Amino acid sequence: MERSGGSAAADTMARPRRGARFERKREAILDAAADLINSRGARGATLQHVAAAVGLNTTSVTYYFRRKEMLAVEVFERSLQRILAMVEDAAREASPRERVHRFVKFHVDLRAEVIAGTARPLVDLSDIRTLDEDLQRPLNAQYLAIFRKLRDFWGPFASAEQRELCTARVHMLLEVVFWLPAWLEQFAINDFGRVCRRICTILDEGLAPKQAGRHARLFSDDALRSAMPGLDIAEESFLRVATRLINESGYRGASVVRIVGELNVTKGSFYHHLDAKDDLVLECFRQSYKRVAIAQWLAHEAGGSEWERLSGAIATLIDIQFRADWPLTRTTALQSLPLNLRVEVVSRSNRIALRFMGTLVDGLRDGSINPVDPVIASQLIISTLNSAYDLAGWAARMPRERAIAYYASTLADGLFDDSVLDWAGSFIQPAGS
Repeated sequence: MERSGGSAAADTMARPRRGARFERKREAILDAAADLINSRGARGATLQHVAAAVGLNTTSVTYYFRRKEMLAVEVFERSLQRILAMVEDAAREASPRERVHRFVKFHVDLRAEVIAGTARPLVDLSDIRTLDEDLQRPLNAQYLAIFRKLRDFWGPFASAEQRELCTARVHMLLEVVFWLPAWLEQFAINDFGRVCRRICTILDEGLAPKQAGRHARLFSDDALRSAMPGLDIAEESFLRVATRLINESGYRGASVVRIVGELNVTKGSFYHHLDAKDDLVLECFRQSYKRVAIAQWLAHEAGGSEWERLSGAIATLIDIQFRADWPLTRTTALQSLPLNLRVEVVSRSNRIALRFMGTLVDGLRDGSINPVDPVIASQLIISTLNSAYDLAGWAARMPRERAIAYYASTLADGLFDDSVLDWAGSFIQPAGS
């Protein structure tokens, strides 16, 4: 009996050790999968890649996660739970402003810890859209719950219009913090506290002084086209469909089969215009950055204060995103491009940021733009514009001019000034008026 009891006790003690070992390996697999999703996308992160990263064979990984999709879902759930914890903690603050500041600080502090090697990065949640619909559904429900809790930072709402405005604010805020890994490391970790304060200053006060006009010239699609090198009809059709599919389903979701299927053409006609799919994605980025550059140039040539020029470019680009027939290519597609092709895309993106920075600096001099850090402000502009396509459905529920004004107000006025509810109807002015 004693021997039997001793054996049972030994087994009881051994099981937690096996359990702890199992959990450590499982966490290592989740960490490796998160890194691979961030670098290759969810569809490009195979079990073979994960196994190699943790020193196992593929069969051993399936002991922990039977299918790649199960692993991806848990990776996304883990990041969603971390973000939810940040939101719930920040929600305890006394005012909307304090809640937003705390939420931003959580993300800046996380980047510092990731760089120092003391914390794991969040996974890129935009890749959820590349999963099968039945797997997306519960993840999207979790994301929506987080979104609504964030929107409650500003609640209760006095009107449906204020609630719609706060939807735009939450979307902008989330994109600001999700975009931090793309640029924050330009600064020393010791400066992260100051960077956080400067981000919050922009979110508090916006880019435009109170006395600046709240009007924007909107440049038409015809004006943009006439200023760009022409494309033949077939090539433009490929780029339109490919860009939309990339934004909706990621790089690997935008297969050549899906593209030619939507256009009802043959694969041969695709390869007549483009050598390979990577060429297509690269050309989508090129065309997107050309259109951004043209919008910036048209706004500059139209004259006026630097704020008027900047607001014209912002409004025009938001309009492109909300029309959704040929949006700008989401930067999330960048992670799936081969490294040699990423260099060109990143270089073009940096030039766009430099143009915005130049306008901001000139605006500081003429007094039409608030005294903000132009490096940081340019990145907030880019993240806000890049993600506007995801709000196309929200924008379709109201007049286009109002939707553009609400979303642009997150940059013009920050996240705590409701005056856009009064000026939204007069914000858009056709270029030349």
